Amino acid sequence: MPLYIATVNVALRPSVLDPAGEATKSAALRLGIKGINKLRIGKAISIEIQATKEEEARSKLELLTDRLLSNPVIEDWNLQIEEI
Repeated sequence: MPLYIATVNVALRPSVLDPAGEATKSAALRLGIKGINKLRIGKAISIEIQATKEEEARSKLELLTDRLLSNPVIEDWNLQIEEI
């Protein structure tokens, strides 16, 4: 059975405040790093999954991401998948 590797990137929607991103941006400024206009924090999740074909793997990963890995009310996500 083929093995696929996927990366799911999850980020807060642009309309949602990002306190962690703002705190990190402020800390960067205190370090003397200037010029950061916008800093948002997200998460990247790596998954290896077996499936008979890519469409099956994608379907499973989309369900997993919608129901468990992200909050669809406040977060957007994207998925990259490839066979290994």
